Amino acid sequence: MTFAQRMSRLGTETAFEVLARARTLEAQGKKVVHLEIGEPDFDTPRFIRAAAARALEEGFTHYGPSAGLPEFRKVIAERWKAERGIPCDADNVVVTPGAKPIMFFTMLALLEEGDEVLYPNPGFPIYESVANFLNARAVPLHLREQNEFDLDLHELEKKVTGRTKLLIINSPHNPSGAALKPETVEGIAALARKHRFYILSDEIYAHMQYEGRHLSIASLPGMAERTIVLDGFSKTYAMTGWRLGFGIMEKALAVHVARLMTNSNSCTATFVQKAGQAALEGSQDEVRAMVEEFRQRRDTILKGLNALPGVRCFKPRGAFYVFPNITGTGYKSAELANQLLNEAGVACLSGTAFGAFGEGFLRLSYANSQENIRTALHSIGEFLSVRAK
Repeated sequence: MTFAQRMSRLGTETAFEVLARARTLEAQGKKVVHLEIGEPDFDTPRFIRAAAARALEEGFTHYGPSAGLPEFRKVIAERWKAERGIPCDADNVVVTPGAKPIMFFTMLALLEEGDEVLYPNPGFPIYESVANFLNARAVPLHLREQNEFDLDLHELEKKVTGRTKLLIINSPHNPSGAALKPETVEGIAALARKHRFYILSDEIYAHMQYEGRHLSIASLPGMAERTIVLDGFSKTYAMTGWRLGFGIMEKALAVHVARLMTNSNSCTATFVQKAGQAALEGSQDEVRAMVEEFRQRRDTILKGLNALPGVRCFKPRGAFYVFPNITGTGYKSAELANQLLNEAGVACLSGTAFGAFGEGFLRLSYANSQENIRTALHSIGEFLSVRAK
């Protein structure tokens, strides 16, 4: 079989590969602590599950509009307008099965071959993957530890050219947990207006910011019409398996993204959308409790990592990841990640899974119990004390 050449340009998400390897080791009897996958270890709140069951009984088992149920889109628009100050209504919202389609459809709708996409590196690997797949030019923006993984505005402006079409930002950030400073967000907006490029703002972790208030770039003057906000329910409501996301964008773009939905998925499952509507309209107490638990886990893993030989770790302000610098151990990132899985029983990701500038780092997810986090830290410490280079 001969495959299309474009398939050679499509990347992957290493977390799922490492998860599969860890499961294989577990099947062989080895105990593994999972710090690799970006998935809350909490169950979806009961009232959301009940809403889905009720929707099934009420007949929400048929096709719906490609852009999403009107009543659900209205609730999303009202909530994001009130919480984040984004000027929008239902016609600005497109609902998708998971948030990744917003990333894919936005680039499909906006990019021509050779257009340039600026993206954070280290950063979520699918940004670069999709840009490459579409034969656009993916241009990395180096996020540096010494700058608290904030975006460097001077570097950004130097990399903007006449072919720059899109800038991707992600705050709070995967893999570092950093959050863009308000002055950085305002500086990005000024550059976008000046150079007339669009912003894809990945705000999937916005409800998981521990310090400061999340500032959506779409709320700033003149930015709603040139920003696509990507968001969803997987992280905030522990709904990863439900596959429910959405984008908020200029209405003309929403029409095109909805047409891409028609051509690919037809629509997002209607009963799942009713569950999402219940999530937004119901009590947020469980969300707040989950975020507080993540904050405590962050403090536990941060303290433990900074006590390990050859390791130092930046304090994340959001999400549920830490991105420790491991250069002092003498190991390369991929080598240490492999050794920790095979020898110490700790599954984590090499920093290079998030781009070339992730060398010298590991990503650990603290979406696991404090007991398991302490077990992992102990195992890592034992490994480094015996196998230090």
